[in-house]
Amino acid sequence: MTNIPVALQMYSLRNESEKDFTGTLEKVAKLGYAGVEFAGYGGMKATELKKVLDQLGLRAASSHVPLDMLKNQLSEVIQYQQSIENTHIVCPFLMPDQRNQDFYTELISTLNQVGEICHKEGITFSYHNHDFELVTLENGKKPLEWILHETNPEWVKAEFDVYWLTKAGEQPTEWLKRYKGRTPLVHLKDMTTDGEQFFAELGTGGVDIDSILALGNECDVKWWIVEQDDSRRLPLESVEISSSYLKQKGIL
Repeated sequence: MTNIPVALQMYSLRNESEKDFTGTLEKVAKLGYAGVEFAGYGGMKATELKKVLDQLGLRAASSHVPLDMLKNQLSEVIQYQQSIENTHIVCPFLMPDQRNQDFYTELISTLNQVGEICHKEGITFSYHNHDFELVTLENGKKPLEWILHETNPEWVKAEFDVYWLTKAGEQPTEWLKRYKGRTPLVHLKDMTTDGEQFFAELGTGGVDIDSILALGNECDVKWWIVEQDDSRRLPLESVEISSSYLKQKGIL
């Protein structure tokens, strides 16, 4: 059984990172995470960041890159990723005014274009879902299914977020099986079992994390990525609880 490495999405510690980016990376490394998924680079040049990562024994697992940067600054984005030895970039989010049928039609074309260029440069390009991509459009399609059906599977992969799939009433394991081999990155998140369905530390909520982890090798997952968008605790405490859960499972 292949051991799949675990990274932390740095958005989880965005406030801490804003105060001390390098110091926050150091704390992540001490918790045992093998890598990080970036949502910004603390204003650091690629060479500086790579040096810090090497010193801390962390790998660049992935980077979330806003859609406008993917469309308008892709060459610079790719150059930065190559400098930090990162081979995964992700389109992370759509604004509310973009979540309509016309925009998704345009988005599919953009994702194919970006994905083809990334593929040629040795970088895997993925699309990250929330729950709004599971709301059926006027054409009877769910955006996430539409995107994955209409994009080239060699160029555009998926970064499934198990919290948002669950919140949308979907079974994450079914999506992983359906798109086996097309999900190199998976966001591990849990959800409180109360009516609020708030973000929860791994192992403390109602998402069947164990069944998801059991599919990792079968579905050719390259990185598990822990993220907690918001926390009722100190964020560092939350990501430590999640890391402890994964250590108990022998994953981390």
